[in-house]
Formats: sequence, C-alpha cells, structure tokens
Amino acid sequence: MDISLWALLGFMFAAYAVTANDSIQTLGTYISSNSDVKWYWMFAFMGSIFLATMMYGFNMGDPAFGRLSKFPEIDIQWYHACAPLFLIGLTRLKIPVSTTFLVLSVFASTVVMEKMMVKSFLGYAVSFVFAFCVWYIISKYILNEGVKGVDSHNKHWRIAQWVTTGWLWSTWLKHDMANIMVFLPRFHPAGGDGIYEFLVIVSMLVGLAFMFWERGGRIQEIVLSKTNTRYVRSATLIDLVYCFVLYFFKELNNIPMSTTFVFMGMLAGRELGIWMQLGYGKITYTNRHKKAIFPMLYSDFLRLMLGLAVSVSLAYGVSYLN
Repeated sequence: MDISLWALLGFMFAAYAVTANDSIQTLGTYISSNSDVKWYWMFAFMGSIFLATMMYGFNMGDPAFGRLSKFPEIDIQWYHACAPLFLIGLTRLKIPVSTTFLVLSVFASTVVMEKMMVKSFLGYAVSFVFAFCVWYIISKYILNEGVKGVDSHNKHWRIAQWVTTGWLWSTWLKHDMANIMVFLPRFHPAGGDGIYEFLVIVSMLVGLAFMFWERGGRIQEIVLSKTNTRYVRSATLIDLVYCFVLYFFKELNNIPMSTTFVFMGMLAGRELGIWMQLGYGKITYTNRHKKAIFPMLYSDFLRLMLGLAVSVSLAYGVSYLN
C-alpha cells in the first residue's frame, strides 16, 4: 500500500479526532452510566464490536461501507490533513463539531456538500421530532430513577444497555468510518498484504482505548449536562432511539451525513419532551429546569453552527488552493 506522508498524518489525526469527538454520540451515555465499571472492560467490549464490524467491511470489500462512492480518490495535501487537526482542537474546547462536515467537506464537490447538508439538517429535524414524541410519552412512567438511580444495578437493564450500545456503535461505524478512510487509498481486497487492515484496526483501537481511559474527555460534559444520562435505564433508551434514527438514514442512501446533527437533535427533542411532560406549568419540577433548558439547547445548536461555519470555510479555502 503506497501512502504519502500527508495522507498518513491526516489518517492518524482523523482516527483520533473522529473517535474523540463522536464519543459523546455513541459512547457518551454508556460511559457516564457505567462509572462503576473499569475502563478496560468497556474498551474490551466495544473494541471487539469494532473488530467484528471492520472485518465484515474488509471481507465485503469496502471498509467505508459505501460512504465514499461520491468521493473520487485524490492526492492528499497538507491542507487536507489540517481538517482533522482542527477537529482535535475543537474537541478539546468541548465543541460537538460535525466530523463529517469538517473532514469530508475538503474532499466534497459543491453538489455533494449540499446533499450532505440537506441530509444532516433533515436528520436533526427527524431525530428532534421523534425523540420529543418518545420522551413526552414515556417520561411520565419510566424516566425518573431517583437521585442515585434505582435501576443502576439492575442486571436486566445493564445487559440491555450494553447490547443496545453495541448495536449503536456498529451502526455509527458504518456511517463515520468514511471520515477516516477518505485519507487512505481505496481498499482493494486483492491487495493481500494485510498492512491496510493492520493500520486501520490498530490506529482506531489505540484511539478508542485512550478515549475510554479518559472517560470521554472534556466533551463528555455535554452528555452529563442532560437529564438522567448517568442512569443505566435512561442511557439505554437514549441509545436505542438514536440507533433507530441512525439506522433509518444509513439505509436511506449512501450520501454521508452528520451523525452529530442527529445526536444533538435527539438530545434537544428529548429535553423538550421531558420538560413538556413533567415541567411545563408545574412549579414542582423545576423552575430550575425551565430556566436552564432553553439556554442549554441554544448553546448546543450554536456550537453545531460554529462547526458548520468552520467546515464550509475550510471547503472554500481548499477549493481556492486547488
């Protein structure tokens, strides 16, 4: 496998940045609700699912799972490698940037970029409405778990959460591995030297282990600020709803989309549904929640738009350099 220095650097930056930034989506509630579990057990479980998913992708001949079909293979330059480097910096600032926009925008044509934006905003809207409806209905009966979470040690909910999060993690990989694989030459099963597979798997596993070791990093605070995300039962329901929405858009077409938009839309719809059911007009729940929810939702959406603005700026800058 022939790979340039800039392509290798871009791949390494992307492998860490995409994992670290998107950990709040797929693994954030899993980490926050399993604070009593050693990090290496969580890594072993999710690492095994990663291995199984990627081996399936390699065996079928496309570890990007069709998401790069609209992106022609090009020679990677220094400015392509800068995109995931920006992402690393924004991740450390707790900004939930769309990795799809920030990384793939520098490779996408104007037409593909527009389709990515339309699909991502549609994903935000669908996940918002779906999550609002789901939590408006269920929050009255199975949301509150008490201060310490009455189901935190319930084995059935714990098993359900690990299975659900594993399914979500695999589904997310089939969406977002394209953001990493775009820096490498397109995979050819007939290559047969094994270096390609080794590079991808080892790099991702190292980044995944580090993310679990630091318990999600600073960006994990976005998940922790939401209602009951530290509890196993609530975390299970979040992952299940998110996975359904993500799976729907995965099957819709092969155009890449921002899974961050889907996740943040789901969290916003969830918080609003909980407030409408338990807080609206009810002094007891929480005038505190009422005062906090809208600034929080506004702040999250503003961060998404900031990331989008940076991504579009990078895309135009690269087109100028080309």
